[in-house]
Amino acid sequence: MSSTASGKNGTWRNWGGTVSARPARQVTPASVEELAGAVLRAREDGLKVKAVGTGHSFTSIAVTDGVLIRPQLLTGIRTIDRASMTVTAEAGTPLKRLNAALAREGLSLTNMGDIMEQTVSGATSTGTHGTGRTSGSIAAQIKALELVTADGSVLTCSEKENPEVFAAARIGLGALGVVTAITFAVEPLFLLTAREEPMSFERVLAEFDQLWAENEHFEFYWFPHTGNTNTKRNNRSAGPEQPVGRLAGWFEDEFLSNGVFQVAQWVGRAVPATVPAIAQVSSRALSARTYTDIPYRVYTSPRRVRFVEMEYAVPRAALVETLRALKAMVDRSGLRVSFPVEVRTAPADDITLSTASGRDSAYIAVHMFRGTPYQAYFTAAERIFTAHEGRPHWGKVHTRDAEYFSRVYPRFGEFTALRDRLDPERLFQNDYLRRVLGA
Repeated sequence: MSSTASGKNGTWRNWGGTVSARPARQVTPASVEELAGAVLRAREDGLKVKAVGTGHSFTSIAVTDGVLIRPQLLTGIRTIDRASMTVTAEAGTPLKRLNAALAREGLSLTNMGDIMEQTVSGATSTGTHGTGRTSGSIAAQIKALELVTADGSVLTCSEKENPEVFAAARIGLGALGVVTAITFAVEPLFLLTAREEPMSFERVLAEFDQLWAENEHFEFYWFPHTGNTNTKRNNRSAGPEQPVGRLAGWFEDEFLSNGVFQVAQWVGRAVPATVPAIAQVSSRALSARTYTDIPYRVYTSPRRVRFVEMEYAVPRAALVETLRALKAMVDRSGLRVSFPVEVRTAPADDITLSTASGRDSAYIAVHMFRGTPYQAYFTAAERIFTAHEGRPHWGKVHTRDAEYFSRVYPRFGEFTALRDRLDPERLFQNDYLRRVLGA
């Protein structure tokens, strides 16, 4: 993947093009022992350590000028335990490979995000999630994990073993150690029926509680400068399998959602005045459709148009009010927003720094096409999100710091105390962690 490719001079760049780094050295360990050795050597040399996956974070969470650990050799499934219905995957395994391998074994994760390019450790460490009424983020499906800590030792944790580490490390931000393997709860492969249909902004907000309650997985996209949304409901199905036809799939998912959308973004970037008109056309381009397929083909879709993103979790009860404020802000601002706003939900979980920690949450994600100025829009949106005690996605653009997080995360001190214990010398520190966790 180009997103993880390093330049000739040893520069690493992320997928969104927002962040680059020039580490002193890059290491690609082929085993947990090699990884532990690399951590110890870095410590002896006085270098900081960061692991990086496929670079799908928009923040500088993985940036270091020390040792950059690339996990592409630590991939694949270690074990499948059909008695406990768990699967242990190496940290560098891309989600798309995990999903395909599980499907071949007649297994699936319960819920997943909307892209699957990321590694399992990168996705979980930043709190990647999809949408669900009762099923949470990818990290909420973790049953155990293994990590190399600052002293080079290999620590395993679960609800029974090192439970205080388990509570935090499932979404550990790379601050507690380098994750080397993750054990996920899985279930027998099932079918989902997706129902996608346009709906007015006003109707979605008026009926949001009902749409949320009646569907296992509900999400929608609102197109700024319009009163239109596209809704998606995914529910378990007894079958039969009725996947999207190859031609229809290419036309809607590749041609419209990626190809034409890319051209529309280029036009909007060149001539911002055209954005509202393009938004009206875009919001009506996708017609209603229903299809039934195995989970990863329903939850995930290709995203080839490069963008920059900010996403906040607000209490689910505050969603409608927050979205109305966002729409009012866009309508009066003179901003030209060419990307839809994505809205999803998650139930409360028990992970220390999960965006859904201790509260039922709704996610609002704002995007801008890569190369267009996004600061004014994101700043105004962030002001609205933080007024509702919003918690930003750890891998997406935000300006919050430790002082803010200590107010919106009741268990923030629990995480920082564990970090003091596991990494007292701050081997895994970088500028981003200094900002969000404090020095």
